[in-house]
Amino acid sequence: MAGPGLERFSINQMTVKQLGLPELVEACGEQGVTAVGLWREPVQEYGVKAAADLFAEAGITITSLCRGGFFTAPDRQAVLDDNRAAIDEAAGVGTDTLVLVSGGLPEGGGLVDARARVAEALAELAPYAADRGVRLAIEPLHPMYAADRCAVSTLGQALDLAEPFDAGTVGVVVDTYHLWWDERVDRQIADAGAAGRIHCFQLADWVTPLPAGVLTGRGQIGDGCIDMAHFRRVVDAAGYDGPIEVEIFNEAMWARDGREVLRETADRYRAVAAD
Repeated sequence: MAGPGLERFSINQMTVKQLGLPELVEACGEQGVTAVGLWREPVQEYGVKAAADLFAEAGITITSLCRGGFFTAPDRQAVLDDNRAAIDEAAGVGTDTLVLVSGGLPEGGGLVDARARVAEALAELAPYAADRGVRLAIEPLHPMYAADRCAVSTLGQALDLAEPFDAGTVGVVVDTYHLWWDERVDRQIADAGAAGRIHCFQLADWVTPLPAGVLTGRGQIGDGCIDMAHFRRVVDAAGYDGPIEVEIFNEAMWARDGREVLRETADRYRAVAAD
């Protein structure tokens, strides 16, 4: 049973990546956390079936698997093969949501070419995902990542890419860290909700100055400038009533005891996002 105020809370594995999968299960059990978002590499290392069994036996729901995507890499066939494998892993571990990070600029190409390649890859992969009961969740990343990691920078762009496909197969991720800066985001969240395309909702705060490399700049809830409660209200009003993942990349948090970080994260979640 979920702890008080944690009925929709999901801890993304990256937030406490210092915990191995068995340790994560134990820590969740101790603190009344009943949902997690997983990453492919630790799952592959532990074994897909073994991971599925581990969490199922503990009564823990797997809310998402991260990540597929990187569709702009030079070897198109290798990209498609890896994404089909990611879809299979999502189904195998017991989640219906695969998060996609689309990829940066292709060699010799710009943003328009990058997004065209994403669209082409989605057209190839959507039927495969649908056959396996897996939803593809396009995650827009902050524009600072557009060149090297994700040419999809706004929720509107993600929705445009998803629109040709059934909403039950291709949707979007609403991540506070990546979208807080966009004054259009409330309207775009409403549009995503009306279309039934919000497949994942993630929280992390924006704290400056960003570290070198910026990937590990996500802050603990409440440490930065994002109005998490407002995001929660807007996403709820859009009709989304699914899990709320906290996904934080932060070296200082990774250096701490993982159980302590999980407890702190659950407490911060309760303060700003719980029912």
